[in-house]
Amino acid sequence: MRVVSISRDFTRPADTITLDETARHRRRMRFVSDNGISFMLDLPEARRLRHGDGLELDDGRVIEVRAVPEALYEICGRNNRHTLILAWQLGNRHLPAQIIGDRIRIRRDHVIRDMLHGLAATVTEIEAPFDPEGGAYDTHNHGDGSEGPGGHSHD
Repeated sequence: MRVVSISRDFTRPADTITLDETARHRRRMRFVSDNGISFMLDLPEARRLRHGDGLELDDGRVIEVRAVPEALYEICGRNNRHTLILAWQLGNRHLPAQIIGDRIRIRRDHVIRDMLHGLAATVTEIEAPFDPEGGAYDTHNHGDGSEGPGGHSHD
């Protein structure tokens, strides 16, 4: 089986595939869904598969992508300006980051945690799906104000 399209417009998936953020950023790879459907992802360019994406197979079935919860920090500033300063510090270190409202999520790293504490950030350890921003050159990013997994939509 081959993936023929990626969509968010489907109703009943035939199965799911649960992957961490690293495994969801692919161009070409063989996968096996959570219940054993084998298929080939073969895209013209690397793409980050988002939580809730549907991978339509050449036989018409859809495999829904699920983001596995990962060990993350959720970071909050004292106010909007402080949060922007924290975001700049993280970006200056080229860390993948997910923006959710007034919070920032990153992968756990004790050195970064210590830096953030030194900057008076509130840092909370959480387990959640990680869906970082795609960046300026990612044509599939969601920098339009829509948000990623965890109870919010891409609509």
